[in-house]
Amino acid sequence: MKLRHLRTNLICVIVIAAASAACSNGGDDLDVYIDEVKLRPGGRIEPLPTIRPAPSYAYVAADRRSPFMPDLPQQRVGADPNGVNAPDPNRPREFLEQFPLDSFRMVGSLELNQIKSGLIQATDGLVHRVTVGNHIGQNYGRVTSISDSEIQLMETVPNGLGGYVERPASIGLSD
Repeated sequence: MKLRHLRTNLICVIVIAAASAACSNGGDDLDVYIDEVKLRPGGRIEPLPTIRPAPSYAYVAADRRSPFMPDLPQQRVGADPNGVNAPDPNRPREFLEQFPLDSFRMVGSLELNQIKSGLIQATDGLVHRVTVGNHIGQNYGRVTSISDSEIQLMETVPNGLGGYVERPASIGLSD
C-alpha cells in the first residue's frame, strides 16, 4: 500500500516538473521588444479637427405646403389597358362583404314582382337574399345576374401594378 502511495506521489512530482518546464520563461524576446519600443522618442498627437455647426434653416410656412402632408391624394395609374377605376372607399359596406366569397353557398332562388333574388347561406349559418347590384365578398364583388342555378358577380381586385381589374366569379347552387 505504501509502495502504491509512493508511486502516485512520484508520478505527480514528474507531471508537475514537466508542466513547469513547459512554462519556462520563453518571453525574453518579448521583453527585449518592449524595452526597444519604450526607448523610442514620443510623437506629437495631432489636434482634433474643429467641428463646424450645421447651418440653420428657418421654415416659413406662409406660402408652402406642410412637409407632413401630401400635396394631393396620390393615385397610381397602372399601365394595364384592362384596368378599371379603384373601388370607392367611402361607399358604405354591405353586411355580406365581410365574408370571403368561397364561404357562401347558394341554396335557392326566389322571384317576387318579377325581381329575381338569390338565396345564399354564409358562414354565420343564416340564409341571406341578394339581388342584382348587391355587393358580396371581400373583393368588392357586385352581383350581375341571378339564375336558378347560379349567382354571377364581378369582383374588383388589385392587378399588382397599382391599378384594379374586374374578375368574373359565380356561386353555384349547392345540393
